[in-house]
Amino acid sequence: MPQEYIELQQFPREDDEPRNESKSSLGFSLSHEEIITILARMGQPTSYESLDDLPRSAQFMIEKIEGLKIEDAIVILRDTLAEHTGDVNFPSADYHLIERLLAHLPKESQSDSDISGETKMDSSISDKTYDTWALEVRLEAALVAFHSPYPEVRAVVDPYDDHTIPAETLRVYVIGLSWTLVGSLINNFFVHRLPSITLSSSTVQLLLLPSGRLWEKAFAPNKKIKILGRYFDINPGPWNYKEMMLATIIYSCSAGTPYSIYNFFVMKLDRFYGLEWVSWTYQVMFALSTQFLGFAFAFLMLKVCVYPKKAMWPTLLPTIALNRALMNEDPPTNINGWKISRYSFFFVVFMASFCYNWLPSYLFKALSTFNWPTWFSPNSIHLVNITGTNQGLGLNPLPSLDWNIIDMAGCLTIPFYTYANQYIGMLLGFVTILMVYYSNNKWTSYFPINSNRLFNNKGEVYNVKKILNENKSFDHKKYMEYGPPYFAAANLVLYGAYFCMYPFAILYHTVTEWSSMKQSFANIWLTLKDAFQKDHDSNYRRFGTDPHCQMMSHYKEVPSWWFVTILIVSVSFALICVIFYPVETPVWGIFFTIGINFLFLIPITAIASVTGFTFGLNVLVELIVGYAIPNSGIALITLKAYGYNIDSQASNYITDQKLAHYTKIPPRAIFRGQIISTFLSVFVALFIANWQMDNIPDICELHQKNRLRCPGANTYFFSSIQYGEIGPAKVFGGIYPVLKWCFLLGAVMVIPMALFKKIGPRNITRSFQPTIILGGFLSYAPYNLSYFTMGLYLSFIFMNRIKRTYTIWWEKYNYILTSALSAGVAFSALLIFFTVQYNKDELDWWGNRLSNMGIEGSNKHHTWLKASDAPEGYIGLRKDQFP
Repeated sequence: MPQEYIELQQFPREDDEPRNESKSSLGFSLSHEEIITILARMGQPTSYESLDDLPRSAQFMIEKIEGLKIEDAIVILRDTLAEHTGDVNFPSADYHLIERLLAHLPKESQSDSDISGETKMDSSISDKTYDTWALEVRLEAALVAFHSPYPEVRAVVDPYDDHTIPAETLRVYVIGLSWTLVGSLINNFFVHRLPSITLSSSTVQLLLLPSGRLWEKAFAPNKKIKILGRYFDINPGPWNYKEMMLATIIYSCSAGTPYSIYNFFVMKLDRFYGLEWVSWTYQVMFALSTQFLGFAFAFLMLKVCVYPKKAMWPTLLPTIALNRALMNEDPPTNINGWKISRYSFFFVVFMASFCYNWLPSYLFKALSTFNWPTWFSPNSIHLVNITGTNQGLGLNPLPSLDWNIIDMAGCLTIPFYTYANQYIGMLLGFVTILMVYYSNNKWTSYFPINSNRLFNNKGEVYNVKKILNENKSFDHKKYMEYGPPYFAAANLVLYGAYFCMYPFAILYHTVTEWSSMKQSFANIWLTLKDAFQKDHDSNYRRFGTDPHCQMMSHYKEVPSWWFVTILIVSVSFALICVIFYPVETPVWGIFFTIGINFLFLIPITAIASVTGFTFGLNVLVELIVGYAIPNSGIALITLKAYGYNIDSQASNYITDQKLAHYTKIPPRAIFRGQIISTFLSVFVALFIANWQMDNIPDICELHQKNRLRCPGANTYFFSSIQYGEIGPAKVFGGIYPVLKWCFLLGAVMVIPMALFKKIGPRNITRSFQPTIILGGFLSYAPYNLSYFTMGLYLSFIFMNRIKRTYTIWWEKYNYILTSALSAGVAFSALLIFFTVQYNKDELDWWGNRLSNMGIEGSNKHHTWLKASDAPEGYIGLRKDQFP
């Protein structure tokens, strides 16, 4: 157990003394020592003088513990053990504690007799009094039954709800949508940067608080205005935590860049396809349809990934933690010598991060790309291949001191076992890529080792325009003259891992989680069934044992026809795009992508809701569409946008709905906020994208001066070449036939992995997640180990050691720490860019030149072997063998 968990004091029962005597001065029948024990277990201050001094959450839980019968508590704990067997997120220490408590039941309890206050203890626990045992049983049962079985959730979520607090107010929409406008401008502008800069939800929460407080001071209370026939209270009182969270959700659901923006970059830019017909009307309908189709899927997944307790969604907990820190000032308490409040801690770390980020981002850039192993021999291709950050695989024990890179995978957010499994996969991928490259398998030694670009048979970047005619269509004659594209080693391994991932993920999850999968499909059927009932509150009652569902039952659910309307409008827009515009896409393609997203929806969201790890269907859709609609890159990227974005957006909306579920925001308020915010962000994204394409020189080039290198758009474009213009039949049938066998490999791997999960050592198999390990292979091209290594160290320290050893400190400060660090980076990066970087000369000194010495700073692709030295001056298939 963590050291903060205070062992229950042993004090003898005095049977001749009434139990409640001198124990009711605080309003409870529990003794002072018992209350202290409860407070310590909850991580609450243990010094108090009166009942009013106790935090409300502590009072709530003490009342529940006091009213919980022993026999009911025993039933709860037995059900808990059965429900959370193998649950990697349920603390093993808590699990073992419950086992010990149930193993030492009084004899009467073991025979299911009524338990009275005079029950004698079994001799096996003679060293403990009945009172201490009973308190522990009721305490652990109450935490599960009236709060949450997960300490991460208990740390940031209240066990009660005040449904009289206003949430959906006029000022929420004005403030939330105003910051959505600002955030969309920033995030869409920097999405093409490597690495990207985002105005995260945590950063915006900092701005929402003073905005709300300013509003409550600026407007007179109890004044109403009439809008569209309805009266709205301009200032309903103090800015509260529900308004704060709803405004945050309004922002967060549209904070990311619409996936369709990559379509427009690839279609419009001259360096890609250079199409002139891509009008604003087409862009609007296409972007809206891809963004909103996910709503219908989110509706289907409410009972799968929102209502169940196991759907913890670890990635959203920092948002709740920050909201809690900003809105609720902590009572003074000492935790391992730390007395600082969450609010003060946030701003101290925020200011430190804000100031420090000037070093790696502007003053001393070598701290960001700390590729020191390459400095010993900057022009050694082999050293750079292994240790390089810009051109290599990034094997470096100390690769960066830049939080923007260190936190690439959410090192203080996702569970340590998730991060560790993913990093193990990256190490295996590292070895595999080296083997492929240095064995010159499929001519990979003639290309850069870690690139997401395609190359021709002379080792140059593949020029798609050389295989297109004047109508931008595939020209077979030109293709036979120019030749097929080739993969770099990392890209080759990455696609092989993708092909393994799809059959493995769905089959492995089905085999190892069959009961939950079966329940998930049953819940989807119940969702469809309940959609035709008037009583939508029954949705919550089906999960009546979950305290959060019980609290949410006070609010009206979203009517099913709202989701159906969104679905019909989105599909209609999609059909208009493929029927009336020259995207070379058949109508059946839209319904195909909807179907394949539905098939993978449960495993993808179920894995993400528990582990924080997710993956997209983009490569699978590319492969199938490439075979079905050959020689059309435009058709491929059109269906790819739907194939990837439906599940991706569904996950985003589901996450926000879980956030609302934890913080007790009315479902209808969430729906309206998501719809309006998403609609606004689409237009902002389109404006920014079109402005960038028209005004920023060299955008999407490898060495664009502001690092706007477009890693996403480049990957998108080259995928459209290999899967679309040329087609997978040529690429995987004629050049890389071995990749097709990766699908079979993924299916076969399920058998040994599932067996090991079932019969292997429990201390290993509990955290063993082969799907995430396989996902680690996907972290290359263009990224590499250097973006994840430092995060591994911090994840081990904070998400494992500190979480286990200093649990109460971790619960109070961990999520505040990561939010503050990210907020400081975001604010300083924006200030740096617009004050000293944009349209200004770079700060030129050795500290900024150091990481760009030799190959690492070259504008050219460096390779081990030269294509010019190959037979006939080119590599790959001979010209008469082109597929």
